Amino acid sequence: MPEPGPRMNGFSLGELCWLFCCPPCPSRIAAKLAFLPPEPTYTVLAPEQRGPGAPSTAPAPAPAAAAQPAPQQPEEGAGAGPGACSLHLSERADWQYSQRELDAVEVFFSRTARDNRLGCMFVRCAPSSRYTLLFSHGNAVDLGQMCSFYIGLGSRINCNIFSYDYSGYGVSSGKPSEKNLYADIDAAWQALRTRIDKISKVTSPVLVIHGTEDEVIDFSHGLAMYERCPRAVEPLWVEGAGHNDIELYAQYLERLKQFISHELPNS
Repeated sequence: MPEPGPRMNGFSLGELCWLFCCPPCPSRIAAKLAFLPPEPTYTVLAPEQRGPGAPSTAPAPAPAAAAQPAPQQPEEGAGAGPGACSLHLSERADWQYSQRELDAVEVFFSRTARDNRLGCMFVRCAPSSRYTLLFSHGNAVDLGQMCSFYIGLGSRINCNIFSYDYSGYGVSSGKPSEKNLYADIDAAWQALRTRIDKISKVTSPVLVIHGTEDEVIDFSHGLAMYERCPRAVEPLWVEGAGHNDIELYAQYLERLKQFISHELPNS
């Protein structure tokens, strides 16, 4: 068999001719120019993969090469908490913060309409924020390289950050392409919407108490939670109460006593 021809930056001589002499570019060449996925700078481990000796701080060892067998991946929808997935960064991720900030980074998987597994990241850098920014990163980085930036950005603008890795980037499966990109952003948007709105899944009685002058969490949040909760009892809207003084109002304790003494036992 004839030896393959020389390649320049991953392009064959024929591809270079197509690129410069015969526009428009074939899609496979355009994809190489538009997408430059780096070698993954992080790994995501499911709870059962984290033994007593598993690393818990950054940086972690670099992930295995793509040619080696990949570890079992966590299931889609794995969330925060003791049974959550864990994020392990390589040195190339250049993590700039402490373990406390790393613990505020939630990682999980979603699934796109093109059946690719999508690596997602939620950075809770502003707990009092009313907004979450959906951030699509550049074409030559992955979530591991971006997470330090997200911490700094969210802290400065008082906003949480939700991001994802495109198909073929980081721990996301599939290959980078225009069609996959559209499916990626749609799946990320759906994951963001369905994971922050959980009150509709609560089946126990819920009492919502909120001050009408809350300067940190706007009163509209309490109202929206009450309207979406399937088993909400009569709420208490404390007229004039703010975020830090609501427990000073007499009706606050009275309503809690009624809920615990009468409404919960009879539910």
